[in-house]
Amino acid sequence: MSSKSLPYSNKDILYDNAKFRHRSVFKVINQTLLASKVKHHCTSCSTGKFLVLLMILGIACLLLTHTSSTGSVSYGVANGSRNDTYEHNISGGIRFGNLFRRAPRLPPQLTPDQIGSSGPNWVDRQENVKKAFIHAWSGYKRYAMGFDELMPLSKQGVDGLGGLGATVVDALDTAMIMGVDEVVSEAGSWIEKHLSSRISDKGQVNLFETTIRVLGGLLSAYHLSSLNQGTNLTLKGPEPAVYLETAKNLADRLLSGFTSSPTAIPFGDVVLRDPSAHPAPDGLSSTSEVSTLQLEFNYLSTVSNDPKYTVAAMKVLEHMKTLPKVEGLVPIFINPNSGEFSGNNIRLGSRGDSYYEYLLKVWLQKGLNRESNLTYLYDMYEEAMKGVKHRLVRKSIPNGLVFVGELPYGADGDFSPKMDHLVCFLAGTLALGATKGITKEKALRDNLLNFEDLENLKLAEDLAETCFQMYSVTSTGLAPEIAYFHTEEFSDGHLDGGNKSSKYLNDIIIKRADRHNLLRPETVESLFVLHRITEDPKYREWGWQIFEAFEKYTRVDTGGYSSLDEVTTIPPHKRDKMETFFLGETLKYLYLLFGNSSHVPLDKYVFNTEAHPIPIEGATKRV
Repeated sequence: MSSKSLPYSNKDILYDNAKFRHRSVFKVINQTLLASKVKHHCTSCSTGKFLVLLMILGIACLLLTHTSSTGSVSYGVANGSRNDTYEHNISGGIRFGNLFRRAPRLPPQLTPDQIGSSGPNWVDRQENVKKAFIHAWSGYKRYAMGFDELMPLSKQGVDGLGGLGATVVDALDTAMIMGVDEVVSEAGSWIEKHLSSRISDKGQVNLFETTIRVLGGLLSAYHLSSLNQGTNLTLKGPEPAVYLETAKNLADRLLSGFTSSPTAIPFGDVVLRDPSAHPAPDGLSSTSEVSTLQLEFNYLSTVSNDPKYTVAAMKVLEHMKTLPKVEGLVPIFINPNSGEFSGNNIRLGSRGDSYYEYLLKVWLQKGLNRESNLTYLYDMYEEAMKGVKHRLVRKSIPNGLVFVGELPYGADGDFSPKMDHLVCFLAGTLALGATKGITKEKALRDNLLNFEDLENLKLAEDLAETCFQMYSVTSTGLAPEIAYFHTEEFSDGHLDGGNKSSKYLNDIIIKRADRHNLLRPETVESLFVLHRITEDPKYREWGWQIFEAFEKYTRVDTGGYSSLDEVTTIPPHKRDKMETFFLGETLKYLYLLFGNSSHVPLDKYVFNTEAHPIPIEGATKRV
């Protein structure tokens, strides 16, 4: 590293600069006397010499006799030390021998920014994420433009989400946040030319997936493109009104999911061209899907000045408030015809996850108005988190990883130590719920955290550690879709992750059917939130390790990235699918994790469950 990149000179590092050189007391006194007029007036007579000698003896006497009542304190020593503890003397007494000991040389005092600059270059690492995004987009553009998803190995596109060009819309606000003007222009132009006709002509789509990916992406793009200022935000592409009008066209058709149902619970499938809606083949809706529409429909009502969207969406949560729960926990299915929960399966993985996420985020979205008639949402969130801690949180053996399991047969059934990767969203949600988006330091300074908040924040950090270990325990450094945890009741020593050097090899069990990786974002999402809130650099380091593993094992040279069939063996077999959320969520969260905390701040935005930032009411400029 050149001296130009350092916050101080090489001379400072070698401590040759007099500013940092320590000198003995006697040398200081002697040099002071020699450099002053005292030398000429006081040392020229015997009386003066006697007074100088008397002063020196007095100082020495004070140093030798000064004591303090403070005792010594023992500190623990890190593993590997020869002794378990050491004594650190903090008393004021000074031994005679120490009086003449040369003081230790001290390094120059650095500002926090200077300290940070001596570590990893996060600007460069953020730029690497941007390059990965451009590589992913280039493969999609070359082989699958206008399709929902890219199959990077077979170099073709596939429509698995209704044929609305989901990757285009999911990736757009990521490109805006990163300042990739070319992608913003390309994606925006495609939306302007093609998406409205697609919406009018297409058939069946899933209400939930279309809302979080396409409607959420359009609304976020509308907001970001409307800003006249902001870090790294770009104004390339069509006028913001294009995104808003397209969003309204889509939402008007999606509303049939609500209006066709006999209860407040919407049908899950919508036919856009009719428009009409019907329940899934089994007649049920996922609890998470019907309760993860509100951020998007609320914001659309705000910017369109039309309350019909928020009225329809909020009726779902208002109805769910009245339903019976188990310490705030709910089954993963609900019947739109009866409006009642169906079955007993309780989990925070698939079909259950974002119900708990949106209880908090919809409340946060309302900003200064959240304390009016929406306090029931935060109350439901708090009750549910207490239920999670009481009924679902356990520790693995032998090393005590904290995980969140399931109750597949309800509150009275057996506990399962199964944890989907999807559950890793919870660490970020708990941290966000504790501080409401501000840093932990500021929340403590302003006395804003109660015991429950601190407990939830500790659980958030413990869960983030577990989620990261789900990556590091495998041979590829990438997490499986599902993990089981070794407990007193559950064990299988032959199904580990393959990384024999991992401390947690025997804590985490990966069944053969669960060893795939879909490029999911939930862990890096929580690392991003926890870094913003705790300011602990380890979350960045963990994120960087995950990013490097994605680069090493999922990148396809001809363009794009591929999901994996197997994460416990090297080389892993690729699955030939790049999910839209890799561009919309995973790379976005990694980019923000490595960037400045003022970029899309958590006290001004809530991210929908597809990582599209939605402004908190009153916290950002109204557009």
